[in-house]
Amino acid sequence: MENPIDIREEAGVRFLHFGTDWVQGAMRLRTPFALELPYTREMMAVLLMRDAPWPRRVLSIGLGAGSLAKFIHRQLPEAVHTVVEIEPRVLAIARQYFRFPADDDRLQVQLADGLDFMAQTEARWDLILLDAYDHDVRQGPLNSIEFYQCLREHLTDDGLLSANLFNRGRRYEGTVARLEYAFDQRLLAFASADHGNMIAFGAVGHAIDLDGAELRERAAAVQAATGLDLRPTVNRLLGAKADAGDRLRL
Repeated sequence: MENPIDIREEAGVRFLHFGTDWVQGAMRLRTPFALELPYTREMMAVLLMRDAPWPRRVLSIGLGAGSLAKFIHRQLPEAVHTVVEIEPRVLAIARQYFRFPADDDRLQVQLADGLDFMAQTEARWDLILLDAYDHDVRQGPLNSIEFYQCLREHLTDDGLLSANLFNRGRRYEGTVARLEYAFDQRLLAFASADHGNMIAFGAVGHAIDLDGAELRERAAAVQAATGLDLRPTVNRLLGAKADAGDRLRL
């Protein structure tokens, strides 16, 4: 028996559920290409860490309602984006109910298991977005040192991983420790404004060292270019490491 996939609407927002109360994606009907859920906006805070037109090559593992992919497709016109989704029904629902676009020369969806896809590909990406959970809100084999190391190996020289971590028990220590090991301690993790989520960024290549003023300037530039307001996220980034002061180092 297939696990249920449910859609509901409330106060002008359409929500995606995988048979539970946990929200797997959302779209405000009046602004279908905006990032409705706070954690999706926070995942895109990677835009503050490298200079535009980065990223040019993006990989997403996990589609959900397609919010991140829609945002990238519309607001980052120089980015070529590959999305890996294991469940064909999720892709069909994203296209029917969440305005997810058809494949074109900048967007390609691969119906595949993320673990198998990464094991078989030789491609590398500037940005990898990881937001993949099953109907029980579990990552399964995707939450392993080996998989995180594989992601790191498929990043370009200045690549970044942006991962959404979700745990019903609010226990992230094991996942964060695995990510830190896989990324040689070049990891930044902070609690999301979405209750129950944590966002983690892993880096390779040139060191990132930005003070608060620089981050706020970059947030203003991103907002002007894309409409995405990352100003609330700047304080979360700066507060992620107690010993960093008013600097983001990664």
